[in-house]
Amino acid sequence: MTFLLNEESLHGQFETSVDFVKAVETIMLIRECIRRSSRELSCHRSLANAKVTDTQYMAEAIQAMSREKRLAWTQWVSRAGPFWLDDREHTGDDWMETTEETIVTNTAIGESAFCIANELERHLVSLTPSKWMEDQIAVTWVKGDEDRQLIVVPNHISRASVADVLATLPALFNSWESLGRIARDTFSHLMFADDAFEKLRPHPYHQGAAERLYIRLNVLDQLSNGFDQDGNRTSEADRLLAMHFTGEKAWFTDSSDSEKSGFASQLSFRHPSEPGKKITCTWHGKVKTPQLRIHFSWPITADISVYIPYVGPKLTKK
Repeated sequence: MTFLLNEESLHGQFETSVDFVKAVETIMLIRECIRRSSRELSCHRSLANAKVTDTQYMAEAIQAMSREKRLAWTQWVSRAGPFWLDDREHTGDDWMETTEETIVTNTAIGESAFCIANELERHLVSLTPSKWMEDQIAVTWVKGDEDRQLIVVPNHISRASVADVLATLPALFNSWESLGRIARDTFSHLMFADDAFEKLRPHPYHQGAAERLYIRLNVLDQLSNGFDQDGNRTSEADRLLAMHFTGEKAWFTDSSDSEKSGFASQLSFRHPSEPGKKITCTWHGKVKTPQLRIHFSWPITADISVYIPYVGPKLTKK
């Protein structure tokens, strides 16, 4: 689960900078609550330039904060992030609007809706008071004249609301090591190489990337188990293949011909059951930021578990 700060909930609505500071203090309490669960509250890079009152922009309004709180706020929204744009899933071509026909493409609202439509759990956090006080925001993804999908995005305006959601979640991995351990314990239909996660160890841990890896492993686990008693693929497995293995934004693709030729050695791994032999795994799941890959056996069949020999940085960098 990922939380996004709804930058649309800062729209010059505050009477005074003092009112704005009170709202910011609530957001910072919510952020701390989220961080204690080893998760993050992501924001938009433009937030630091938002209008706060009729006459004040962020830079002036934050002067009403104490020095310590002002530094913490500006460090987050101006420099440290995380910023959801760095890991965005939707693009400007994905037309998103609310039920009031307010366009929310390229906003945290639109990003959350797109992710939810693609089975990525997202929750919004909004400042209060604002135009976005409801606990659910209805978004319509307009795909064509007669193709419209309604998506409901959870929205929080209090620490208690966020805490209630966090209390229902299972323990979360907070390191590459724990990601590997939990993945092995959870995905019983995948066969992992003993050193499948080793190449992640030297690299700084990235919570968002770890969650994306986990989600993609979950899809592979479902596909590995996606066959009926006669060995035919189930309708759910067909749906996952159509959703995540096709199109420009596919999570899983085969390596290009040039990659297969130029990186043949890197794409060959120890065979899971035949000592001394190699298995070529050119199919891979992708995480964009940072560039991480899950290489796996192909094709996926009913008679053998999907083999995962490698989870780590992209192997075919030129």
